Amino acid sequence: MFGPVFNREASVVPLRPKTYLSRAVYVLVLFLLLCTGYLVLDGSRSLLATSDSARFGGWMFALLSPLQLLVLASLAAVGAASSVAQEKDRRTLILLLMTRLSGFEVVAGKLTASLLNPLAMLLAALPLFLVLPLMGGVSPEQVLGVFIVTAAAILFAASVGTVVGLWREKTFQAIALTVLLLLMYLAFGEWITLLGTVPETISLAFSPPRALFAASSPLASLSNQTATGVQSFVVMSVVLSVVVIAFGIAKVRVWNPSRELRQTQLQSEASEQGEPASWKVRQPKHVWKNPILWREICTWAYGRKVVMIRTAFVILFLLTTATVFFQVQSGVAFEPAGRVGRALPAATLPLALLGVISLVLVNALAVNAVTGERDGLALDLLLVTDISPREFVFGKLLGVLYVAKEMIILPLLLVGYMAYANVISAENATYLFVGAIVLYLFVTMLGIHSGLNYVAGRTATLASLGTVFFLCVGIAICMTIMVSFRGAFQLQLAPFLVMILGGGAALFASLGWRNPSSAIFSASFLLPLITFYAITQFLLQTDHLLVVFPLVVGYGFTIAAMMIPALSEFDVSLEKDRGGAGDSA
Repeated sequence: MFGPVFNREASVVPLRPKTYLSRAVYVLVLFLLLCTGYLVLDGSRSLLATSDSARFGGWMFALLSPLQLLVLASLAAVGAASSVAQEKDRRTLILLLMTRLSGFEVVAGKLTASLLNPLAMLLAALPLFLVLPLMGGVSPEQVLGVFIVTAAAILFAASVGTVVGLWREKTFQAIALTVLLLLMYLAFGEWITLLGTVPETISLAFSPPRALFAASSPLASLSNQTATGVQSFVVMSVVLSVVVIAFGIAKVRVWNPSRELRQTQLQSEASEQGEPASWKVRQPKHVWKNPILWREICTWAYGRKVVMIRTAFVILFLLTTATVFFQVQSGVAFEPAGRVGRALPAATLPLALLGVISLVLVNALAVNAVTGERDGLALDLLLVTDISPREFVFGKLLGVLYVAKEMIILPLLLVGYMAYANVISAENATYLFVGAIVLYLFVTMLGIHSGLNYVAGRTATLASLGTVFFLCVGIAICMTIMVSFRGAFQLQLAPFLVMILGGGAALFASLGWRNPSSAIFSASFLLPLITFYAITQFLLQTDHLLVVFPLVVGYGFTIAAMMIPALSEFDVSLEKDRGGAGDSA
């Protein structure tokens, strides 16, 4: 129905062991979260009463539903964009377009192929969610509504990722623009809601989080307006997905091959015929002592369209700054946010969102800095030159930080404005600067480490972004469970250790699966614990030095654990690359 592209993927996916491993790990994580909540609550209050059991089922349903939407929609968007970008990097997409395949078969085939994994994970989690109605507090209709909303959001996210991947030439461009476009769509939905004069049906139709909360609420079956709003979101998501895919089908052969590739081919043909490629005679460029750093800074190593990503991030920064400014002018920024201990300024919420987005984009750029060299067949050539490991690693590290300078400097400028407006003190602003710089160095080195150790660019991207996602969201979810189910610490210790140790094992599998070391092993198990401790101190609002110091020590040690093997051995994975087996250089 969708052509040979989908048929090949559908026949190959069941043969891959990682297909079943990803589904099993996903369901296992949800099950561990459910068991953690049960152990914590049952240790402080018995669940024999029907009311307590119903309250527990409803609370866990409210926790797992948005988590599932965030994980699977992100996986669908990034997976679709990176899958198409990988085809472009290896020049196989051009071969597909040279065949008799229609635009529908290429675009719809890539879309449906990228949907196989997230939709399979969604269906695998359905039996686990159907256990919650047995506890009470949740009806099967609510579970079904949440899964339909999640599937519609996954379809829309994958459609955007596929079309953006076909549009843009570089992997980083595809991933970054996909993330920014989806965030702008979410901001548009929230902006419609904030107008106040828009009916609930329309506001729900353009906001995936609000539609999910409406579907998980009992009002979805009691209120016709809420039920209509949820249905409108599903219809709107499907319609927008069809429109996006139709636009991609119409433009796929216009965008590909790209204009830059066409110009390169014309110049090569002209040189073969003895004609000058250009009438202009230019002086040879002076290359720095470190050619890797020179290429990253002085050339368009990531494509000229990276300016669009910078522009989109600047727009997002201006929206965040406007939000903080209005909060400061209205006094909302100084109001308590309902946290433990002293007042936490509400302006930190948009700042945290902007910071997480910038960390994700910098990490994606760092991964692409290495995978782009491998997919472009340039990494093998670099390994046989006299470029030292120090020149390569530090060249890539400093080059990524330079290219992503807007994504690093602008959030720091917002911190400076908040300190100027007395939203935060000068001391806390200094701590924020130090902590942010360490985190930016960490995500950059993490991306380079993943690019060097994973052969497939898509696998390296998902592994690196998954690590950032776990440290940003996974620890926060664990913290939410601990705070929500208040009880004796000795009763929470067992589920807490399960979450932290399980996350440490997953982190070690991601960072050290190919070349494990004692330093990476220690960092993998200490980093979740340190992050948990920092979040705890932040919520308690004690001395903020106790927040920054463990972060600097823990993440600094992890940076060294990833950097030292790369500097000493130049360990690059070439196994099973491009159809051949090889060893590490």
